[in-house]
Amino acid sequence: MKKSILSSLLIAAGLIFSSVANAGEISDRVNQSKTILVGTEGTYAPFTFHDKTGKLTGFDIEVLRKVAERLKLQPEFKETAWDAMYAGLNAKRFDVIANQTNPSPERLKKYIYSAPYNYSAGVVVTRADNDSIKSFADLKGKKSAQSATSNWSKDARDNGAIIVTVDSLAQNLELVKQGRVDATVNDKIAVLDYFKQHPEAGLKIAVESPNKIPTGFAFLKGEEPLVEQFNQALDELRKDGTLKQLSIEWFGDDITQ
Repeated sequence: MKKSILSSLLIAAGLIFSSVANAGEISDRVNQSKTILVGTEGTYAPFTFHDKTGKLTGFDIEVLRKVAERLKLQPEFKETAWDAMYAGLNAKRFDVIANQTNPSPERLKKYIYSAPYNYSAGVVVTRADNDSIKSFADLKGKKSAQSATSNWSKDARDNGAIIVTVDSLAQNLELVKQGRVDATVNDKIAVLDYFKQHPEAGLKIAVESPNKIPTGFAFLKGEEPLVEQFNQALDELRKDGTLKQLSIEWFGDDITQ
């Protein structure tokens, strides 16, 4: 019995040692090779997509490139479907995810994230000439266009809005433009991107939720040294205005605060 217990303890100790020994292996390889492998979709505009020339670009991609430049690293992008993104990180097919990743409680059990490089929030969009909605509570009794599967539908409904169901953000906003509904509740970044593409829309953000959702780069646990380097680079990019400049370029507003 004693021998069995001792064997079990030795095996457990060996597993712990193995885990510790492997911790930071990606950080070590990145610092030695000066190359970082980046998982991204490449199909998720305006964050990660191919422009008309075929170049991979987008807000997340350009922020990652700026970080890599500060760290004197060469980024190598590995385009992956979203459903397989975290599996790819687990399998170490890449070192980091750059794809609007949010540190949810479930994800934090397995992964660590850099400091946020942008934030989003729920917003209420109305026609520019509509002054009747100045808070989420003002949605009570108002018609709000919402996609059926969107989380924002719940926010609108919880505040007493009458839901008019459509298929997409563009359709939501079109109904607001036409005056067929009073508002739509949606993601701020998606709305800002629409405004940038359609400056003549005649719409405005009437209300913004104070609850901000952070986005950071995702890493495997144990790669704290690499995360610390990313955080230092992001801090420098924030202080010298580079992050804000990229945000204005892509969205016409500062989403980095």
